[in-house]
Amino acid sequence: MLRAAWSAPFTRRTLGAELFCLIGAATGAAGFAIVLALLVPGTVASLSIAGTVLGLALLVLLVTGVARWLGALHRALAARLLGASIAPPPPVRAGRRAPLWFGRGLRDGPGWRAVAYLLLKLPVALLEGYAVFWWAAGVADLTYPFWWPMFRNHPPAVHLDPVPVLTPFGAFPVGTFAGTLAAFAAGAAMLLAAPWLARAVVWVDLGLMRGLLGSGRLAQRLRDLEETRARVVDDTAALRRHIERDLHDGAQVRLAALAMNLGRAREALGRDGPAADLPRTRELLDAAHRDAKDALAELRDLVRGIHPPVLDNGLADALATLAAGSPLPVRLRADIPVRPSAAIETIAYFCAAELVANAAKHSRAGTVDIRVAQRDGMLVMGVADDGIGGARPGRGTGLAGLVQRVHTVDGQLRIASPPGGPTRITVTLPLRA
Repeated sequence: MLRAAWSAPFTRRTLGAELFCLIGAATGAAGFAIVLALLVPGTVASLSIAGTVLGLALLVLLVTGVARWLGALHRALAARLLGASIAPPPPVRAGRRAPLWFGRGLRDGPGWRAVAYLLLKLPVALLEGYAVFWWAAGVADLTYPFWWPMFRNHPPAVHLDPVPVLTPFGAFPVGTFAGTLAAFAAGAAMLLAAPWLARAVVWVDLGLMRGLLGSGRLAQRLRDLEETRARVVDDTAALRRHIERDLHDGAQVRLAALAMNLGRAREALGRDGPAADLPRTRELLDAAHRDAKDALAELRDLVRGIHPPVLDNGLADALATLAAGSPLPVRLRADIPVRPSAAIETIAYFCAAELVANAAKHSRAGTVDIRVAQRDGMLVMGVADDGIGGARPGRGTGLAGLVQRVHTVDGQLRIASPPGGPTRITVTLPLRA
């Protein structure tokens, strides 16, 4: 904790949060002023002209359009500086007829939510500016002991006014070099506290953005279901191609060799009388027997890849079998009072198998812990190892595929794997797919 407190002001996350606060304070104040300038005078002017309905409709379209544009700007800043991805709301669909077109502007829910965000952004922008002040004033206060000997080196008879030192709680004067040490201490304290203040303000702003500038719960849910459906279709197609390739390159080749060896053995036996070449016949029958066993083994592996037979007795027994056959020592604790559906058990088993295999191949781990429990109607499985860490999706460890598989049933996969370890991966799945 102490090391995190000292290093927090110099991390990339803090720099992004400070830049977001700096830009967000300016854009928030400007957006509030623009929306307020459009709403108040525009409403008065629209009510004072003959075309009241037309004026109000144009005003609504202008205000919501500007608010949407400013909301898109804030989402882009959040994505670029904070790494927070906020799905945009659906665009406004204009009707063919003018009245319908104006009506759609009045019913533009995302546009009005963007207006509400810009109005609520003002106090948040003030807090963001306050967070930036902590950082800027802290840096300035740190410089006092360094420039003081150069610019305050005056004869004793010369009297200079004290120099003010800015702090979040007011200013205090400094008239001696010893006082600059107090300024330095105040600046150091402000720099250490500024990252946490900036992160707190950013957290509030991101909450407002997700609630008012996002796509909304229903639209986001629909988008998630569309993505889930697309992933399920892709996974099914990939599984079908995998099965076809395994059958074509594996079991089909073995069965073809089996048929050829049996045909040659039949020719070597002849139709009538004793076998003309008994040793050759035995050799062909032995080869056919090996091909039959290899084909059976490959078919078993293929079936195990689709639905492992060990799952017939439940997920706990399947994980126990997996732990017993692992090249690494695996400590397993499973508490599953309510058995999940077959699809959920399959996903959980394959996740555990892939994570144990990753720990054995990549993490240089000595032990693996698997904990499975049920919490609030969800199946929660944690897999941890004492390896070198650094696990990330998309780095050839199979984690990206696990994330997609878990998302197909509205599950979550969280990864905590700092460099140096340990790695802790938590898979949360519903009990019913």
